Parts: sequence; structure tokens; C-alpha cells
Amino acid sequence: MATIKDVAKEAGVSIATASRVINNAPHTSDAAIVAVKEAMAKLGYRPNATARALVNKSSNAIGVLVNDVSAPFFGTMVKAIDTIANEQGKQLLIGSGYHDAVKERNAINMLLDSQCESLVVHSKGMTDAELTSLADDIPGLVVINRVVPNMASRCIALDNRKGSYIATEHLIRNGHRHIGYLCSNHDIEDAHDRREGYLDALRDNSIEIREEYIEYGEPDETGGEQAIVNLLAKNTPVTAIATYNDYMAAGCMTLLQENGINIPEHMSVIGFDDGHIARYIYPRLTTIRYPIQVMANEAVKLSLQLVAGQEMERSECKLFMPILVRRASVGSNPK
Repeated sequence: MATIKDVAKEAGVSIATASRVINNAPHTSDAAIVAVKEAMAKLGYRPNATARALVNKSSNAIGVLVNDVSAPFFGTMVKAIDTIANEQGKQLLIGSGYHDAVKERNAINMLLDSQCESLVVHSKGMTDAELTSLADDIPGLVVINRVVPNMASRCIALDNRKGSYIATEHLIRNGHRHIGYLCSNHDIEDAHDRREGYLDALRDNSIEIREEYIEYGEPDETGGEQAIVNLLAKNTPVTAIATYNDYMAAGCMTLLQENGINIPEHMSVIGFDDGHIARYIYPRLTTIRYPIQVMANEAVKLSLQLVAGQEMERSECKLFMPILVRRASVGSNPK
């Protein structure tokens, strides 16, 4: 039996567009109407009640796309959105995309099939063009933690490059000039921007860039542990480590201390995100605060405003600024 996905694929349009044609919704192009109706006839598609409800009545669900719902960062993000959803009498539906374009598309399609008009999307796999096309079809779609130029007014993001710059500069101001960097091995914008922020700070302070000071790993405790093992094996003279996130920092710190390298007396370490782990590892982690709760609140409120047809107050991306959180894991250069 044909589904709305089959119709959309046959017609060469998005699922949202196919749904609008099936339900006789306004603001649909003549070309899309012809293509979808021809596809329906060819496939013998019969619209069901769920598909009709997507356009014909108000949804009671907010859809959220995350990378991995089990990751603490995304748990915090979902909790913030769920708080707003409860205040509005709505339910939350969650899909995981794992930074993979196909999985992200499938998750978004699932959320649309479940009647979600309001969507908060954390996407690293889909292209800017795909997200822009989706935004054209889905008025309530908002992107978080990414800037898509052609739909910038519907984007909520953090200046990751600036955050990494601030972290590295803090180490430099404490007298460190041999600074290692533990970078995520994921091919995503966040990893690239944070690495570039580290390099920018070195350049601006006339510190030689040494590729051997950079190691890559999974952005978790295990990845941080393995990355610092690889860095120490090179016998480099680093006195401080900047990291992609707090979890890599935690893995790094554990390995250092197990090998008699005290923090911050022998090695300074700085994280990024200011997640819960930063407050409870020892010594407490100096890091960069990522205000994901505030950003998630902004994203879902904007999405709900768009669904309600309210005008946006801005035409550009809402870019949040990272903040340095000083704790106990950074000290002065011991040399």
C-alpha cells in the first residue's frame, strides 16, 4: 500500500508539500498540485485520517530532532523544550538523527507524520539547501545550534569559534604557550569552528601552531582519554590542554591523574559546554558555558510563534555568546 512518503518521492516534492496538496491547503504551487495528484493516481494512494489532520487541525505535539537522545547535552535541551511544551499543554515527540543526513530526514518525516507542526531541529547531516526547502514547507521549523544563511531568522546558535578562542586565550593569559587541543573527530561545523577558535587565539598571540599538539577522538570521555594518551606519547612539552567539550576534558583529566600528572599543578585543562559533569569532577572544571537551556527555550517559543502566524521581531540569526566559567582546573604555567 502506497504511503505519503511514496507519493512525495514519486512527485519529487517534500512530504510536507504532498500533505498540503492532499489536504487542499493554501499556498501550494500549481506545479506541485499537478505532480502530487499525478503521483497519487499512479500509485493508487488514498489519504488517511492522520495525513488529513496534519494540515486540517491544530497539532498538540512539538517535534524535536536531536543527535542522540542519550547524550546529556541533548537531555538538557529536550528538558528545556518539554518545560515550554507543558506550559502550552502540548506533548513532545523526539527523533534522533546521529549527525547522519538519511537518519535526520527519516526522523523529521516521522515527526511530520505524527502531526507535529512545531519543529525544533538540531541537524548536522542535512545540507543548508535541504533545511531551507523544509522551512519553506513547514512554517514552524526552527534550527538550533546552526546558522543556515537563507533562513537565518529561524536559527538559534552559539558562537562556537569565539568560545574556543576565549578558552585558549584564558590558558595563554595564565602563561601557557605550549597548548594542546583535543578535537572531536566528527565532521561537523561545531568541531571545525572550535578547532579554528583555538588556532585563532594562538595566531593572535604570536604562538607557533604545531599540528602535533592536536589530537582527535570521539567527543566523549573515552575519546578524551585516548586523545591525551596519543598526545602524551609524542612527548611534547605541552603545559595546558584545551578540549572540544567537557566529556573529552573529563577523560583527559582522569588519565592524567592516574599517571601522576596533577591538575592544575602539572597540567591545566579547560573544557567547553559547562555540562553537569564540569561541576562534579575533581578538580572542578574551568570551561566555556553553552547556554543550551536558554537557547532551547528561545527556539521552541519562536517555533510556536511561527505556527501561530505571528511576525518575527528580527531578520537575522539569534547568536548567543559563550562565557568563561572559572573553576579549579587551570593554573599558571609551572615552568
